[in-house]
Amino acid sequence: MDVYLLPAVVGGGLGDIEEVLAAGRELARAGFPTLLYRRPGHPLPRSVDGPWDWPRYVRLDRLRPRAPAALTISPAWGISAAPTRNEAFGRGGPWEVECADIERTYGPRSTLHVSLEEFARTLPSVGEDRERLREGGIGHRDLGARLRRSRREGELERFRAAFHRFRAFDRPNVLHVFAGFERNTRFAREFPNAVQTGPLWSRAPTGTRARARSVEWVWYASPASAEHLAFRILEGLSAARSPRHLYVRSPRPWKIALPSDRVELDTGSVRPAEWRRRFAGADLRIVTGSRTLLEALELGRPFLYFNGTLGAATRTRRHRPEKIVALLSVLRQQDVSPDVIRDLSDFARGRRVPEVVRRAADRSDGWSRFPRRVRPVGFRAPYEDAGRLIVRTARALARAPQQAEEIVDRVRAGTPL
Repeated sequence: MDVYLLPAVVGGGLGDIEEVLAAGRELARAGFPTLLYRRPGHPLPRSVDGPWDWPRYVRLDRLRPRAPAALTISPAWGISAAPTRNEAFGRGGPWEVECADIERTYGPRSTLHVSLEEFARTLPSVGEDRERLREGGIGHRDLGARLRRSRREGELERFRAAFHRFRAFDRPNVLHVFAGFERNTRFAREFPNAVQTGPLWSRAPTGTRARARSVEWVWYASPASAEHLAFRILEGLSAARSPRHLYVRSPRPWKIALPSDRVELDTGSVRPAEWRRRFAGADLRIVTGSRTLLEALELGRPFLYFNGTLGAATRTRRHRPEKIVALLSVLRQQDVSPDVIRDLSDFARGRRVPEVVRRAADRSDGWSRFPRRVRPVGFRAPYEDAGRLIVRTARALARAPQQAEEIVDRVRAGTPL
């Protein structure tokens, strides 16, 4: 069976690309040939040509099938690879043409598309409606009335229908993988074609054996609002018992001037091996999004999480907080120290930043017993691990290369492959 990687940026961050490559590495380790097909004259989607940790692959500008079946890996297939529709917002994704070529060459019954949906975003429609209004600036006091209006005016039903359409839940050969920390039964009832799993772990080598107590903190400062925290983080590090150097990696230039003797700001590209070395060797990591969060969890050592904030003063609100909310829910179920949970929650909101930084640096109270492992909740094997489920799906397709739709049905139903 041939594996085709279709990496692209769907949201604002680069984690969508890394997630596709993580699935590709999983399949390559399992022995599947990994391919990158792009038609002549079609540049790769933005940012895909960066210094990524690619699995071993063959790049093609013409399809040359080596096997009777194909499996594609893309972020949100309904957005990144689905064909154009003659309707509002119906433009095809950046992999539309190549994906159609693959399906036409192998045949739709021998082509299985794995769609990696946004991590930990498994809210039922009512929850999504609340979240879009909250993040859009509706305050807590007005939220109830605005939600009732949404239902009354049909916004909730339109959202539910649009989510089904733009996620392409009607496509029988698309396997929609919604990875997260905890299975949401209400989401499963509302969208039965969505397959919920545990995380898609990186399983990347660290490249170094970290020292017990490094003098460096590493911060992947992707959110645009990250630099608002910088001086408060430095304040907390200054108050710690031992000094720390702060290495900041950002995808954009910063407007503020940081003290060069205490901070290294890197806004250029970083080679994957060098990044892994610094990330793994740090005394503590400040992470964002989903990929660096999962990589920090894999290391099993202390970290903080900040995915950005919107608004100002009393109107400040978290940007896309579902990942940290889901993680904290699981940590509470695993009896993690309440003071660590409070610190993680407050830091993610941009609150008590100097105090939390100092406590984390000094390993105060529960920080000295930071959990070394987080167990996803509510999944049975192999659904507790997205990578293993994808490999098992690929092996099923290799055994039955004309049964892509039947295999997708079985995975959706939880039937053993």
